[in-house]
Amino acid sequence: MPPFILPVPLALARAVDAVPEGPSWSLEAKWDGWRCCVHTSSGRVWSRHGTDLTRAFSDVGAAAAALPDAVLDGELVAVLADGSGVAFDRLQSRAGGRGPRRGADFTIQVAVFDVLAVGEVDWRPRPYAERRSELLRLLDGGPAALRPVPATSSAEEALAWVGALSGVEGIVGKPVSGRYVDGLRSGWVKWRQRHTTEAVVIGVTGSTPATQALVLGRPSGGRMRAVGVSLPVGERLRAALAPLLRATEERERQLPGTVGGLPGADPVRYRPVEPDVVVEIDVDQERLEFGRYRHRPRVKRVRGDLVPKLLDDDAQR
Repeated sequence: MPPFILPVPLALARAVDAVPEGPSWSLEAKWDGWRCCVHTSSGRVWSRHGTDLTRAFSDVGAAAAALPDAVLDGELVAVLADGSGVAFDRLQSRAGGRGPRRGADFTIQVAVFDVLAVGEVDWRPRPYAERRSELLRLLDGGPAALRPVPATSSAEEALAWVGALSGVEGIVGKPVSGRYVDGLRSGWVKWRQRHTTEAVVIGVTGSTPATQALVLGRPSGGRMRAVGVSLPVGERLRAALAPLLRATEERERQLPGTVGGLPGADPVRYRPVEPDVVVEIDVDQERLEFGRYRHRPRVKRVRGDLVPKLLDDDAQR
């Protein structure tokens, strides 16, 4: 029986631009999946936001029941049956409570990276190094569906995982002496591999300068499609864009929340502008997923040397 009420708030990682180095850090592979909390003895699974995913991932719960009574923190990952890697989009097929289906081309595994409780003992106050040792003990010889994430103190080794290990999209750094604390107080940091590409500014959203962001589009077959909403832009970039952006006659438009985040996100209201300004952006996935960038891109600079039609892949063929 856990010593606290489930679901419990989970630790979060702050985004950083470089992988931390030194003996005071443990570096773990960050898989491309859904964050989850698993109670092994009851077979229950929750999302990071406390949504009950037990029915949707009943196969995970059944596998976890083979382990000692514990509360685990990890990432749900869809592993393709053909051995080609992992596929984030397959996780969405379990949304709405839909469980495992016969004939599916993937299986669900949990990349486990922390232990919050064992039996009636709360392990959150203990240092990361102790929790890691206990996690390895718990999972040793356990079901293949729940495996510990690889960890190292070497930044060079950790960076080699990105791209070499299918589905690893970045690195999470954790202080080896740190306790498990919910939210950003955890001291955890995350680094994602980023790629540079271009997009067209098709709108502006945000009610204050500090929250102002760009609605981004990509031309396809001569049509402009919204592909994402940027992170808030800084003062210098706002100043560079101000004389270039031209408002359209429409006062406001609305996009589904999925364009600016995950399913279930609020709709994005924005002020449309003429689609003739190209910007360079940093993204953490090379290809669009469901026609948009899953995570919000970072705008680096204006590309005055490019025009939107040059971004249309169909037009270049």
